[in-house]
Amino acid sequence: MTALFALATSLLWGLADFGGGLLTRRIPALTVVVASQTVAVLVLGAIVVATGGWTEWGPQLWFAVAAGLVGPVAMLAFYKALALGPMGVVSPLGSLGVAVPVGVGLLLGERPGLAQFAGITVAVVGILLAGGPELRGAPVQRQAVLLTLLAAFGFGGVMALIAEASSNLTGLFLALFVQRVTNVAAGGTALYVSVRRGGRALPEVSRAAGGGMGVVWAALPALAFVGLADVAANGTYSVAAQNGPVTVAAVLSSVYPVVTALAARAVLKERLRGVQAAGAGLALVGTVLLAS
Repeated sequence: MTALFALATSLLWGLADFGGGLLTRRIPALTVVVASQTVAVLVLGAIVVATGGWTEWGPQLWFAVAAGLVGPVAMLAFYKALALGPMGVVSPLGSLGVAVPVGVGLLLGERPGLAQFAGITVAVVGILLAGGPELRGAPVQRQAVLLTLLAAFGFGGVMALIAEASSNLTGLFLALFVQRVTNVAAGGTALYVSVRRGGRALPEVSRAAGGGMGVVWAALPALAFVGLADVAANGTYSVAAQNGPVTVAAVLSSVYPVVTALAARAVLKERLRGVQAAGAGLALVGTVLLAS
């Protein structure tokens, strides 16, 4: 069961990342975050009511609130990085968030083994190789790497926080609901501030879609998929970790960048330079070693 749910997590996260990256090429990233998470709130709210999840209310839900505040920042940074691309480099670097649980373990007195130290080294080398060719000649790509690393550690923080917010399935539904409500509140506030400062909440006017709002409505099914896939991935990961070794669940859940890269290759016909592909691969290997 652990392997099944962990692999399902990788599939869901990989497809959600790919879909989110595509959407941010047409719709402002903050709007993608708020719209997709709003759909998730509505669905999770119905599930909480149906399962009686509100009975699990307690102080542990503050962890879900904290995860909800960190999540929009990480998601926005990641979507912006995916929009800058290429996805085959950005997504593997995003998986380095697994270093957060390792750091928490160090603070609690744990000491990593040889494989984990090797993972840190391999991951750093992978980052340099994956971002190096662009760092010399294109500042935009340097921005993509920095945004991805910010997102990675944000995602790692969310995983650590949400794991403390529930201890059973109905409690998990409530924790995810609280997290997503906080996501929408934080993201909505950021969107409002952005618009007041001259930013855009809607995409450029499109004749085919009938205006900026028409583009958003046309993309609603994709927005719903991204939001629900992300929520489902959090849920399947929690189930995987609760039903078996966390290390196994973490390793198998960390292969989602492969899904994103394969989707980018199949749909966008994206090609990577040899050094970039090698760097992305090393980053993924480093992630596996860190979680081992």
